Amino acid sequence: MIAVTSNNISDERIAEIVHHIEKHGVQAHVSKGTDRTVIGIIGKADPKLAEQLRQMSGIENVIKISKSYKLASRDFHPDNTVINIKGVEIGGRELVVMGGPCAVESPEQIDEIARLVKAAGGQVLRGGAFKPRTGPYSFQGVGVEGLEMMAEAGKKHGLLTITEVMTPEYVDVCAEHADILQVGTRNMQNFDLLRKLGTIQTPVLLKRGFSATYDEFLNAAEYILAGGNPNVMLCERGIRTFETYTRNTLDLAAIPVLHQLSHLPVISDPSHGTGRRELVETMCKASVAAGADGLIVEMHTDPDNSMTGDGVQSLFPDQFANLLQDLEKLAPLCGKTFETKKTPIHA
Repeated sequence: MIAVTSNNISDERIAEIVHHIEKHGVQAHVSKGTDRTVIGIIGKADPKLAEQLRQMSGIENVIKISKSYKLASRDFHPDNTVINIKGVEIGGRELVVMGGPCAVESPEQIDEIARLVKAAGGQVLRGGAFKPRTGPYSFQGVGVEGLEMMAEAGKKHGLLTITEVMTPEYVDVCAEHADILQVGTRNMQNFDLLRKLGTIQTPVLLKRGFSATYDEFLNAAEYILAGGNPNVMLCERGIRTFETYTRNTLDLAAIPVLHQLSHLPVISDPSHGTGRRELVETMCKASVAAGADGLIVEMHTDPDNSMTGDGVQSLFPDQFANLLQDLEKLAPLCGKTFETKKTPIHA
C-alpha cells in the first residue's frame, strides 16, 4: 500500500512517519513528486497499520496497490522518473541515443566508433565486454580489458558508457568502468543478479525477456528498486513470436503501455528487435513516435566482419548519422528535444 502525504509536510514529519511504518517490520520507500509525497510500504503489513496511518497528521490518504510491483508502479510514483547521469537526463524532455558495437573488439575499434557516435550527436557509447551467446563456441567478449577500452574511449570523446553485466560477481567491476549497466534479455529473471544491482546506485538498463509479459518485466525491475537502487530504465528489445522473417518482433505497444503502468524511463532497441539493418532506422523513428525516452542502436565501422556475427543488424556510420539527423526533426513532434552535430561523418 502507499500513504499519500499533504503537499506542505516537513521532512521531519516524513521521517517520523517512516519510523512508525518500519516499526511494524516492513520497508518504507519515499517518493517526492511535484505536488505530493508518496510513501510506499513494502512487505506484509499488519492490517491495523493502514488505519493508524489514516489517523496520523500529514497523511491525506492510504491506498492499497493491487499490483505485485509496487515501487515500479505509477501509483507509487505518479511523476516520470528522470535519471541524471553526469548531466545527461534520461526520462525527461531530451531524447537519448546510445550507439556502438555489439562487442568491444580492440582499442582502435571502440575509439573510432566512439568518435563517430559523438560526432553524430549520440550521448552514450554502447559495447559489450562480456557477451552471453546462445552457443558455447561463439565469441564471448574480451572481458575486463574491454571495459577498460570502452571507459577510456568514452572519457576521451565525452560520452557516457553502457555495458552488459552477466553475473553478480561482475557487478562491482562493471560499475567501476561503466556509467550504465545493462541486463540482457536472458538475464531478466536472474534474481541473484537483480538483487545485487539493487545494492548499488549505478543506473541499470533492464531488457525485457524475449517471452516476458509486461507484469513479469515490471516485477523484474521491482527486484532492483526494492534493493534500494531507484535508477532503473526499461528496454523493449523485441519478443519471440511465430514470425521468422525478423530476429524478434519489436513490441511497439510496450512503450506506451509501460509508460502507463510505470514511471520508469522506456528505451527501445530496434537492432535486436528486428535483426535486420534495413528495418532499424524505420523502427527507431516508430519507437520515438510511440513515446520512447531513448534508443539503443548497434553501429559498427565494418559490420559484415564483426566478431559477434551480428553485423546484419548493425548500422554503418553514415546510416547512424543520417538517422540522428532525421530524429532531430522528428523528436519535437513527439514531445522530445534532440540536437545533432552539423559536421559530416567520415568513417
